[in-house]
Amino acid sequence: MAEHKAWHHRGYLPHLDAGATVQFVTFRLADSLPREIYEACVAAARDRIELHHRLEAMIDRGRGACLLRDAGNADVVRAALEHFDGERYRLIAWVIMPNHVHAPVEQLEGWPLGEVVRSWKTYTARKINGRRGGAGMVWAKDYFDRFIRDEAHFLNTVRYVEENPVKASLVARPSDWPFSSAAER
Repeated sequence: MAEHKAWHHRGYLPHLDAGATVQFVTFRLADSLPREIYEACVAAARDRIELHHRLEAMIDRGRGACLLRDAGNADVVRAALEHFDGERYRLIAWVIMPNHVHAPVEQLEGWPLGEVVRSWKTYTARKINGRRGGAGMVWAKDYFDRFIRDEAHFLNTVRYVEENPVKASLVARPSDWPFSSAAER
């Protein structure tokens, strides 16, 4: 088991890594956000929250090949999210969008968030590349995480995750999106 690092930087975004912390994690496909748009969002944002909102708005537009629109690829990601639930983290809610994934998780002691996300991305990239008969970068290098401050933030985050397909005009109700914890309730 590894030690937690507290605040640290990977790529452009700072990350908090602390045991027994609830985190809102977002990771996206490599082609979901062109570099120039990402950099413009970073330059225009006043803080991490505004940056997150700007990036989410851009990603929700469904840019790129949207490999996760394929049910088989989405199933690969769902299986990866659920595989170590209760062992390395507690999966609170999740949604697999056409080009990104949201998953609020409670970190468990000994399992740094970066290692959890890396394992999801490594495993799923290998499986997705195998399904499409090729190789190449599947996921963007970095990921976004936001620690949950209080109960209201927790409830808003779960609602945001499960309503994301509605907000992106993919379905009328959260439970209609098959790749979401809302569909399993």
